[in-house]
Amino acid sequence: MAKKDYYEVLGVDKSASDAEIKSAYRKLAKKYHPDVNKEEGAAEKFKEIGEAYSVLGDEQKRKTYDQFGSAAFEQGGAGAGGFGDFGGFGGFSSADVDLNDIFSDFLGGFGFGGGGRKNRPTKGSDILMRVELDFMEAIFGCKKEIELEVTEKCPECNGVGGENPKTCSTCKGRGKVVTQARTILGVIETESVCPDCGGEGKTFEKVCSRCRGRKQVKVDKTLEVAIPSGVNTGERIRISGKGGAGLNGGPNGDVYLEFRVKDHPIFERDDNDIILELPITITEAVLGCKKEIPTINGSVVLEISSGTQNGDKLKLRGKGIPGTNAFNKGDMYVIIKVVIPERIDRKQKELFKELDDTKLDNGEYKRIEKYL
Repeated sequence: MAKKDYYEVLGVDKSASDAEIKSAYRKLAKKYHPDVNKEEGAAEKFKEIGEAYSVLGDEQKRKTYDQFGSAAFEQGGAGAGGFGDFGGFGGFSSADVDLNDIFSDFLGGFGFGGGGRKNRPTKGSDILMRVELDFMEAIFGCKKEIELEVTEKCPECNGVGGENPKTCSTCKGRGKVVTQARTILGVIETESVCPDCGGEGKTFEKVCSRCRGRKQVKVDKTLEVAIPSGVNTGERIRISGKGGAGLNGGPNGDVYLEFRVKDHPIFERDDNDIILELPITITEAVLGCKKEIPTINGSVVLEISSGTQNGDKLKLRGKGIPGTNAFNKGDMYVIIKVVIPERIDRKQKELFKELDDTKLDNGEYKRIEKYL
């Protein structure tokens, strides 16, 4: 990989630790592996990633690379003949990296022991869909039709990829290709998935015109889903087997629905509890009253005691969000907000003056007054 910055290829700084380099390699290898990524150029990108890690993943080779730069890795570059003294390093192959370990937890593993993927079963891709719900839909559950794009077995070639398969002339049926570069470290060998057959080890005399040899096609589907009650923003549910089709007999992927719940005009939510801020007048707070209030299950009459203070919290047990069982059903909390009128007429003003002349109890102020 002549004149390329290995650090840039892996997307890390030159000061990156060994763990950071390995983590970056694992992430990129998963993303660009031809078994997963069918986009044009993915195989070449995967090869570049492997070459970069074959150097940066080795402490001694990384030091040499940091010292001599990209010139040390130019195939047939200046001074290449003098690099023979470093033959003691021997050849290095990216096969030294345990790709089985890297992919063991990803799509069921690929098995890199032999040659390419060789028609091994591969799990289909998972799909993440973000779904917006109204407040009440999230509380009580609902049914939704979800439009999504999934991969399915190509109906034209029945998932084969083409007609009259033959051994790939590039990799000779191995599914892998090996590239060599003479460097200051000696000859470096890099083994990667064959870009022509994608690791299959075979090509077709006539490639399927619909899927172009990919064995799968993208189709639009409508999925009817029952949303359970009580879901909240950021939560996900999994629908097994409704994702992308598997390859070579592998299982289908899954669909994940991630929710965003819209705000309600008057209700707020705290886990399974419902919160309502209830404005009342001064006289209602002083004298007490009965107020009809809305809940998520309809209206109820709330009795407010005399002397209720601003900010008092009243609890309505069991009036919150239904839980999965009787033990986690939520409650409703009513937060009292005593409203002070901004404008009053003459009569109201006179009444307030008369009330003030009665010297209403203000014991709370006396606690502060003594510091005057």
